[in-house]
Amino acid sequence: MFFLQSLKATVAAPTQLMWALIGLILTIGGTLLEAFIVSFPWSWTQHGVQAHSLGVTCQIAAVLLVGCLGGSSAAAISQIAYLILGLTWFNVFTQGGGFDYVHRPSFGYLLGFVPGAWICGWLAFRLPRRLENLALSCLMGLAAIHATGIGYILLAHAAKWQGFETLSVPETLMTYSVTPLPGQLALVCAVTVLAAFLRRLMLY
Repeated sequence: MFFLQSLKATVAAPTQLMWALIGLILTIGGTLLEAFIVSFPWSWTQHGVQAHSLGVTCQIAAVLLVGCLGGSSAAAISQIAYLILGLTWFNVFTQGGGFDYVHRPSFGYLLGFVPGAWICGWLAFRLPRRLENLALSCLMGLAAIHATGIGYILLAHAAKWQGFETLSVPETLMTYSVTPLPGQLALVCAVTVLAAFLRRLMLY
């Protein structure tokens, strides 16, 4: 039964190319869009609808969403294209672009978008289509992003790369992994619900 469910959850090659393009556009757009959460409904009568920043952009949400909807290949291709654009001549990263971006501590997390998107997409189309499985796919993708980013920071500090000497390892990890994690977990919840709805709508 599990094999049959996995077999059905496939995306045709032309559709994968479409999702790769959509994933690239969403990732670029998500880089520029800050994530917010609104106040609870029961407080609206007293204070109105208030928006609170999550302290992160929607970038990671786009990476995980294309994995859940387009599969591993489309998700990885979209993030490879995003890295190529950012490292060449387009200012599509959070703080611009160009090859010098490799000297920024955040670049390791951008590299992690490729394995993170692939793992998320692979799990999303191998496990039965349930809400908890999509949540697990997103969490594993997020874990891969952070693992790559942390590994990049540790390697850069060990090799004494230029641009990594201003902050210590604990300070760097606190800035790029610990502080944004609550907001990213909130995005995982939103992506899980949205992906489950869209997968049912698209019948795969």
